Amino acid sequence: MTTIQARLEELPGGTVIPKPEAKGDFIIKGWGMRRGERALIYTIPNHKNSSKPHQKGITRSEWERAFERLQGTGEFTHLWFNTALPACAKEGSCNFTTIGGVFQLLGLAAYKRRGIYSKAH
Repeated sequence: MTTIQARLEELPGGTVIPKPEAKGDFIIKGWGMRRGERALIYTIPNHKNSSKPHQKGITRSEWERAFERLQGTGEFTHLWFNTALPACAKEGSCNFTTIGGVFQLLGLAAYKRRGIYSKAH
């Protein structure tokens, strides 16, 4: 298990993910399956029915690639996310800010500006 996977496993269900422009809480639910792979599942606000939030997920390999990018270049950008993780991006751009927000929770990144998270020093 890689460093990022071990760190992700430590995040408890119910943890609120920091989002720069979100209207409502995005909350870690736990582990499940997405795109045929083990994935961290989170809930997003459902503005039509607040008692039934939507669920999205980011796979272990997507986390690994995003972490490698952040460590290798010092940044995790929306442009890179869209091209390098197309299946994740297709599920929704909120997956980008979820990855960045979780990296913030783990002390690995800071929100720099719209579309860019930079490696924490």
